[in-house]
Amino acid sequence: MAIDKKTPYGKINISMDFVAGIAGEAATGCYGVVGLADRNLIRGGFAELLQQEDYDKGIYCRKKKDGYEVDVYLVVAYGVKITEVVREVQKKVAYDLNKAFGDSFLEVNVYVQDIREIN
Repeated sequence: MAIDKKTPYGKINISMDFVAGIAGEAATGCYGVVGLADRNLIRGGFAELLQQEDYDKGIYCRKKKDGYEVDVYLVVAYGVKITEVVREVQKKVAYDLNKAFGDSFLEVNVYVQDIREIN
């Protein structure tokens, strides 16, 4: 699946891996976020942190009738207010995606997969 845009000069096809990269950079840049976690894989009750090249495993984007929805799977730092971190991630990801691609992103759903203590 990809985002298709039409311009006066032709068509633009944007891959979901690219969308995941932008959303992942926005999410990991927020205070209280340790990193992204794989949406499908939790080992021994702990989510593994993803490297930058694997952000597409922690971000899931799907097309709806009116636009796109994005799911972000996070690992949050211990001792922070989770609701505030999640709200900030939602705002930052939505802002960055809408700035890059237009107003086609309707929802940013955030799932906290794990809580980790930062050394």
